[in-house]
Amino acid sequence: MHPDPAFRPRQDDLAALLVREIGFAAIFADTPDGPRVAHAPVVLSDDAATLQFHLARGNGLTRHLAGATALAVVQGPDAYVSAGWYAEEAHAVPTWNYVAVEMEGPARRLDEAELVAQLDTLSAQHEARIGATPPWTRDKMDPNYFAKLTGAITGFEMRIAAWRPTIKLSQNKPADERARIATAIEATGHGALAHLMRELGGDRKSA
Repeated sequence: MHPDPAFRPRQDDLAALLVREIGFAAIFADTPDGPRVAHAPVVLSDDAATLQFHLARGNGLTRHLAGATALAVVQGPDAYVSAGWYAEEAHAVPTWNYVAVEMEGPARRLDEAELVAQLDTLSAQHEARIGATPPWTRDKMDPNYFAKLTGAITGFEMRIAAWRPTIKLSQNKPADERARIATAIEATGHGALAHLMRELGGDRKSA
């Protein structure tokens, strides 16, 4: 988490909104073999209290996550910011704008029914997002084949004890400076980040 409080979201629900919108996280934990990371789609509960995900049984984290403290990181868009884009170049340095949400807490292993429910929720959420008509559901699968696939993965739930979001979108700069940087970032092909700068860059100053 960036130490500058200007880069904390003012809206209480913004971090959870970003996690749901992005839907994919890096999961970190210590293991006897050292720190390890896995990458997985995630499901945030309606009350934003828990985060569910699943990993391949052969993943280096799977045997050690249950009962451990995990760290989940959801990354949003990011881009380099040139010092040459500032009005006062002599008092500027290059930096990086980015969006990242860290969540930390104890993890537990899901039972089979909970894992299947997680998979159903994941597919329902993302089938709706892509506008699939009709949406794919697991009842289209051979049940034996589905059971074989679920037997190769392990589900987990992390109870979120701490949220650490960083929304670094030049909020520490005047509005005209932010607008100029957003335009330059968009010109380098980072339209999503430019959009967030325009929508959220004045977050700390909004009423």
